[in-house]
Amino acid sequence: MALDFSALPLAFQFTSPGPILFKIGFLTIRWYGLLIASAVLIGVSLSQYLAKRRNVNPELLSDLSIWLVIGAIPAARIYYVLFQWAEYVQHPERIIAIWQGGIAIHGAIIGGVIAALIFAKLKQVSFWQLADLVAPSLILGQAIGRWGNFFNSEAFGGPTNLPWKLYIPPERRPPELASFEYFHPTFLYESLWDLMVFALLITLFFRSLRSQPRLKMGTLFMVYWVAYSLGRFWIEGLRTDSLMLGPLRIAQLVSLTGILLGLAGLAWLYLAKRPLPDVVSPSNGDQEMGR
Repeated sequence: MALDFSALPLAFQFTSPGPILFKIGFLTIRWYGLLIASAVLIGVSLSQYLAKRRNVNPELLSDLSIWLVIGAIPAARIYYVLFQWAEYVQHPERIIAIWQGGIAIHGAIIGGVIAALIFAKLKQVSFWQLADLVAPSLILGQAIGRWGNFFNSEAFGGPTNLPWKLYIPPERRPPELASFEYFHPTFLYESLWDLMVFALLITLFFRSLRSQPRLKMGTLFMVYWVAYSLGRFWIEGLRTDSLMLGPLRIAQLVSLTGILLGLAGLAWLYLAKRPLPDVVSPSNGDQEMGR
């Protein structure tokens, strides 16, 4: 017998109140910007706390956060615009309108990694040490930031009648799906997945504090890459607004690459028992996290 989900309570149905939190005169505060700012502040605080637990100077993470913001946010926008160039070339004034949404997490990761590599080289510290301390904050920030897609009514999946369906206003629906009202809340799927990855990373981090040997440097970041990419690969297949390269979904290609690179990195660390290439050359005793 088929289940009639339409008879269930409406409490599970998501409807965005709109992208704007409030306006005072010329000042407009948007949910998207508030969530990104909150994710950054929470992420910096968490990274500093984890650094203290690993006997790493927390101010190093505070300084790094500035580099990450400068590297990640512009890169996230550039990445998105490049793969949507046919649209933005018609409206170039919208290229800098980041407050309207339209950033790509893979672009942010690329920009952040480049910024962190430069920072680590200048400070003469291990890039992987920094990456491991930032990884839990990064995935938690992604979980928070995904709710910006909810308020902007974007990054949703195909039509559905599930009890947790998402209402999309007519002006935000793809033309070919204009007759449908409810869609998969893929922002929610990814946010929940990210929270599970966060729980995994935090568990590994604190478990390694109580056991020997400690995790090798780079482990948490590699686990982050694999775990996040696994979820993003299948969730991306549900979305209606994927960035495309011909018939291929860019995010799925990048996710598949992330899975392979992450597994290769873990194999290098634990099967080959060799440290990952770094901007500095740590001694054998410094190849574990927190040393």
